[in-house]
Amino acid sequence: MSRKRVVSATINGDLVEFLCEPRQTLLEVLRNVLELTGAKEGCSNGNCGACTVLMNGRPVVSCLVLAMEAEGAEIRTIEGVACGSHLDEVQQAFLQGAALQCGICTPGFIMQTEALLAENPQPSEDEIRFYLAGNLCRCTGYDKIVRAVQSAAAQRQQASHSTQATR
Repeated sequence: MSRKRVVSATINGDLVEFLCEPRQTLLEVLRNVLELTGAKEGCSNGNCGACTVLMNGRPVVSCLVLAMEAEGAEIRTIEGVACGSHLDEVQQAFLQGAALQCGICTPGFIMQTEALLAENPQPSEDEIRFYLAGNLCRCTGYDKIVRAVQSAAAQRQQASHSTQATR
């Protein structure tokens, strides 16, 4: 058995230290050590996207990232998206657009969408479909998910224009 190591990372804005074995995945540590259970274990081989988190601003499937690789990283999970009880535009759009059903894939889609909109605030439908291609849903059609992303993008653009107009 390997010796546990101390890893320091910023998770959802908080500096966190945790112990992990060299073989443990980031997903395992998030869920079982840090009790951040929003990222879901779907396939354990990186194909479904249910465990997507943002690591240094980029989406990663946390079932394939070793927890030790998080040393010094900034990690954002689904728990870090909402501000208290106020849902963020992406979460609200998924809820209002019925772009979710069982919920296993939803955190991964939301995190992937957060990364997409940070990179491209006004993506086309084709760009959305391409960016979300690594996330699988077995319950709902992808059209509702794409429409939710478009709605969130529009809401963010509108909020951005409102903020600029009040300056």
